[in-house]
Amino acid sequence: MSEGWNILVVDDEPPIRAELRYLLEKDMRVGQIAEAGNVTEAVESILSNKPDVLFLDITMPGRSGIELAETLQNLKTPPVVVFVTAFAEFAADAYNLDAVDYVVKPVEDARLSKALDKIEAALGARRVIHAPRQPLRLTVDRGGKKVFIPAADVCYFEARADFCNAICAEGTYLINESISSLERRLVSEGFIRVHRSYLVNLEDVHNVEIGSTGLMELRLDHVNSTVPVSRRRAAEVKSHLGLA
Repeated sequence: MSEGWNILVVDDEPPIRAELRYLLEKDMRVGQIAEAGNVTEAVESILSNKPDVLFLDITMPGRSGIELAETLQNLKTPPVVVFVTAFAEFAADAYNLDAVDYVVKPVEDARLSKALDKIEAALGARRVIHAPRQPLRLTVDRGGKKVFIPAADVCYFEARADFCNAICAEGTYLINESISSLERRLVSEGFIRVHRSYLVNLEDVHNVEIGSTGLMELRLDHVNSTVPVSRRRAAEVKSHLGLA
């Protein structure tokens, strides 16, 4: 975190975003700050920039901040959330969604500083919690030899009969396991079945496109390719990505 936290401010009112940005920039723990005016813009920014922290308004046109926070819980490593709103009655709902703090507008310097302290504690606890956990490794075939790769290194799996190709940034490997078996094992690792032939690492999804066939496609971060989403699974995929 030496470069500071990557923060996304989500609020439909530009003056409020500007004021919060001004206050945040005074704290040395804060790094890059991005802005979004609604939930759709926020989802696009979260997928592409993967912020550490979300300052999130609750009442916005269209989908609410509460709905976005619920969707974020599908991610393997969701950003830390601080709700910023003019309505104190939403506090219980916010804390039920594991928000680290709930700040009422207009935001004051001293109150924001307390929220930043809670963010620091939450991010620190997250690192401690996840540090001892050994990454899940998969046995794959590379040049006729069996080797191990971390599951998190896989951008997506493509079914090949009873086998699968594991597509990673550094290359493609053969894994002697069906895509259904991999789906059962990897759902807790942030993978989602998007098509009968494809299992995708949600952490690697960069954005969503509509292909020439009219089907939704997922553009990935670390490989130069898109993965098709079947019509049958489109609603579930949109829900996991916060687009429903």
